[in-house]
Amino acid sequence: MLRGGARRGQGAYAGADQAGDDPLDAAQERRVRAVLALGGVPQADLPDGVQQVRLRLLERAASGREAPRDVSAWAAVVASNLAMDWHRAKRRQERLGERLASLREPVHPSGEETSLLSLAVARGLDELPDAQRQVVILRFFADLPVRGIAEELGVPEGTVKSRLHTAVRALRERLHEDEVV
Repeated sequence: MLRGGARRGQGAYAGADQAGDDPLDAAQERRVRAVLALGGVPQADLPDGVQQVRLRLLERAASGREAPRDVSAWAAVVASNLAMDWHRAKRRQERLGERLASLREPVHPSGEETSLLSLAVARGLDELPDAQRQVVILRFFADLPVRGIAEELGVPEGTVKSRLHTAVRALRERLHEDEVV
């Protein structure tokens, strides 16, 4: 039952340098899985956690360090540390997600600010020449592409772009004059 002459609790650590030997026996693996699961690691991540414990045990053996007195206890402590690392990484990921989400959230102006802006845009549109007002409304309110506007009005795309550019510039100036934007 004991491989490589290892003492009870030491598992295959003493013989782990031989090819094909698993540094954890079945009982130790079950214990590592239990510690990880009790530590809150999801079922899907348990095999990775067990592999991490194996890897650390093999690295310890490869570095020439002395075998732990009780491999089973050592593996349980490593598994517990891995569970804590998993939770830290999860929290870090959540905080990062929250920061990214806050960067994407548009700043919603208050109802009063929205009303003032709407009134200023409406006044600015009223002051535009008919041809410019028409392309602005078709582009930004009807959400038509430049090509669609050109086809609808029977004018070249370049004319639509020119009218849009001039109209937007005039609206921007109007909003700045009214100190709305």
